[in-house]
Amino acid sequence: MNNKKKEMTLLQAIEHVVELSMDSQMSLEFMKKAKAEIQLLTKSYGITERQAVLFCVCMEKGPSRVDYHDIASHLDINKISVLSYASDIDALVRRRLLKYRDVKDEDDFDIPTAVIRCLKHNEVYELPKRTGLDCASVFELLDSWFEDLDDDAISPHELCEELQSLFEDNPQVGFVKHLKEYCLNPEDQMMVAFFCHRLVNRDDDDIRFGQIEDLFDNQGDFNRAKTELRSGDHKVQKKNVIEHLCVDGIADVTRYKLTESAKRTLLAEMKINESEEKLADMLDASKLGEKQLFFPKDIERQVEELGSFLQPENYQKIQDRMKEKRFRNGFACLFYGGPGTGKTETVYQLARQTGRNIMVVDVPQLKSMWVGQSEKNVKALFERYREQVKRHKLTPILLFNEADAIIGKRKNGAENAVDKMENSLQNIILQEMEQLDGIMIATTNLQENMDKAFERRFLYKIKFEKPTEEARRHIWHTMIPELSDMDIHTLASKYDFSGGQIENIARHYAIDNILHGQEEDVLSMLISHCDNERLDSKEKRTIGFACCKYEC
Repeated sequence: MNNKKKEMTLLQAIEHVVELSMDSQMSLEFMKKAKAEIQLLTKSYGITERQAVLFCVCMEKGPSRVDYHDIASHLDINKISVLSYASDIDALVRRRLLKYRDVKDEDDFDIPTAVIRCLKHNEVYELPKRTGLDCASVFELLDSWFEDLDDDAISPHELCEELQSLFEDNPQVGFVKHLKEYCLNPEDQMMVAFFCHRLVNRDDDDIRFGQIEDLFDNQGDFNRAKTELRSGDHKVQKKNVIEHLCVDGIADVTRYKLTESAKRTLLAEMKINESEEKLADMLDASKLGEKQLFFPKDIERQVEELGSFLQPENYQKIQDRMKEKRFRNGFACLFYGGPGTGKTETVYQLARQTGRNIMVVDVPQLKSMWVGQSEKNVKALFERYREQVKRHKLTPILLFNEADAIIGKRKNGAENAVDKMENSLQNIILQEMEQLDGIMIATTNLQENMDKAFERRFLYKIKFEKPTEEARRHIWHTMIPELSDMDIHTLASKYDFSGGQIENIARHYAIDNILHGQEEDVLSMLISHCDNERLDSKEKRTIGFACCKYEC
């Protein structure tokens, strides 16, 4: 016969075993009938025949809250006999095909989410490689395990045991070696590993209590740890591994980060150090709030075109085509125009719409006071961005906000150290833009001062202008919906404001309402705020003696 029988999938095998095992009492007759399906499962997962049957029954009765009573009921055996399968259930848990719901009560178990996810694609859930790893591979494993913890696919107790096994099997990894030197108990090692994982894999160095709660098996242990962390008495704090996050010089006892010393020691192999961490912050696209923007038609068309280009499916196609044509496949964009015209907010909204995180550069920090350090900072910044591009499924946006200080005209015949340093800094950025494999957006208010070499390297250049009168009416209505059409017309026609200026006035209006209640003459109050906002309409004040006045 030329027609071959279609290969059975794992789910089909499980389904057949479930049907045949109903009321079978695990008899020899049943085992013979289901032999082909059972053998497929035993060979695929490396388990015994009886374990394969129990796994199928748990799939049918689960995938959550399966117990021995469910198994006994399905197989038609008594409750005492079913307990003889406890060692097989333990073996399935070790193989990570099952997990106990509570480490203190091993009577209930679930099918882990990761196992189900693989079955949907007819894939066998494999335990990751555990020995002979380098530091990057260790953190890949941590990423997977902490995601399993978040999905309830593994308990805190099980994860703690997995980590101990991982650390014992990989003493050659610097991260593991230095973590052991702190002499922490396994639970505290898991907490430190979590902090390191969040920084390396998620660029998150601002950890809240809600994030570490899943590291504890019960509420009592979590509450004790929380009390110690608040007071600074936790062992990881006494060992100078974790510290309170400081905001404006004040310690926030609900937020925590790795100490700079711990970063240098534990994460040396991952090239994370103190200076690099200060150069940029990563904004999560999913946490950016939606905001409606109003542009003149021409700007709106350009922004929409850029947004279409940044959509994941289009971006990948364009990148592939650029590589085929041997063009540079990095994309640099320039947003230029006056303050308050929506340049930065447009970047945020594009990121939110396309699901791309933003790496926001601290431009002043790049220009270090130490000669030679600025160049190192820029190189470190772009190196870190390249790491983020590799790590993220969607290429993040590298944002140089208010970039006037680093894209200005280079100085000809520079002789002093500062001028030479700034020219060197700009040359490095120009070179990095040539080699860019990602998305860079720079914003500037002073485009006329921009060096021509930078101008040539920006593929998209969008000029942001103050909104038209029609757009201003829309903005006034959006910011203060209770205004009448007549009041909106008056404000929009009288004041040639940017969106940022209108937002400032709307904030003043909201604060006034909170402090003093609703004014009867709203228009007069808003006009007063508008006049205060428009500083250039006021006479310049003077100080000094009558015979010698200086403009302020």
